Amino acid sequence: MSRFVYTLIFYLGLPLVVLRLLYRARSAPAYARRWHERFGLITPPADGKKSIWIHTVSVGESIAAAPLVKKLQSAYPDHRIVVTTMTPTGSEQVKILYGDTVFHVYAPYDLPCSVSRFLKRIQPELAVVMETELWPNTIAACHKRNIPVLLTNARLSERSAKGYGRLGPLTRKMLQQLSFIAAQTEDDARRFIELGFPKARMQVTGTLKYDLDIPEALKSEGKDLRESWLRGRPGHARILIAASTHKGEDEQIVEAFRNLSRTLSDVLLIVVPRHPERFDAVYELLKNEEWNISRRSTNAPVTPETDVLLGDTMGELLRMYATADLAFVGGSLVEHGGHNPLEPAALGLPIVSGPHVFNFQEVTATLEEAGALTTVHTSAGLTRHAEYILTDQDAAQNAGNAALEVMNKNRGALSRQLMLAQALIEK
Repeated sequence: MSRFVYTLIFYLGLPLVVLRLLYRARSAPAYARRWHERFGLITPPADGKKSIWIHTVSVGESIAAAPLVKKLQSAYPDHRIVVTTMTPTGSEQVKILYGDTVFHVYAPYDLPCSVSRFLKRIQPELAVVMETELWPNTIAACHKRNIPVLLTNARLSERSAKGYGRLGPLTRKMLQQLSFIAAQTEDDARRFIELGFPKARMQVTGTLKYDLDIPEALKSEGKDLRESWLRGRPGHARILIAASTHKGEDEQIVEAFRNLSRTLSDVLLIVVPRHPERFDAVYELLKNEEWNISRRSTNAPVTPETDVLLGDTMGELLRMYATADLAFVGGSLVEHGGHNPLEPAALGLPIVSGPHVFNFQEVTATLEEAGALTTVHTSAGLTRHAEYILTDQDAAQNAGNAALEVMNKNRGALSRQLMLAQALIEK
């Protein structure tokens, strides 16, 4: 496929894109707002500052990018840091992470006119793209304007590589217009090179996710919440969190907790759905079990009678992880590809995951090999492992310590990726 054909298809499909936004706005009203930003119609501050543009997709990428963004802010105080996302949840996460210290808008659609307007307004000296967010027209427009593009913390699963491979010349041309790729693993690097990226402009740096630092204040807040939520329960009471769950997975979590409750009656379950538009649906699912449910969004008290806390707020996942004894990382009991297991690992938690983790294959394998993470394939397997960890303090402590050891051993991607960004800015 040529870029001309790709662009033509995008223009012809634009009404469907708008309809999709309207459809998603039915359950998540934020999708109906700020459309002008998606077409490059933005107004950055008229302060004459040069810009560094960092693009993330949604919540996970925004959190992963945070250490790099903060280092760039410190290294280039005279530059404006522009952070873009594609989703409202990502937008909310950016506001939580940086407040007003960055200029944040939605990224423009990958249409020549939208991208041109966006670049003309922000005038970036460098574009930093997180992970695998590759858009042909955006990269071509940066290349035409001599704006270096760094694809950093880059990952490419076997499945994604096959998809890009089917686009043939479009993918090869796009990759060749990138200035540099900082790949997470050797396998990621190999797949990019096989698709046509020059090996000379590739470096394996590891993943920024290992450089995640949890503020002591957040740990303290988690400890306080835990004490509040377990007050009045027996001393052996425990907290199980099921984080970033998806449709088809919540039902398995419910079944696992139902069975767990028959033998461990003093476990508080926290369920945090991945997408806010599903909060109400998950609440209805939990209500069908006739459990005593509290919703975080209503500030309803968590009492000794509370069975389940629904984490239906934004920006609190790490804080909720900090309250728990065992973390299930979602998107893995269904074929979504899993979410980031390094967030609970950074808090020293034992971790359990389903088998579908192709988005975090190497990270998951590293944690599992160290004894920090256990893979289960069914709700029954989740029940058994939860019962084991929540009743064996030594096993829980060993798994948590192993998680922290993995985090400490694999740090360093941040300094390597920062050096690459600086080299491209100052080139």
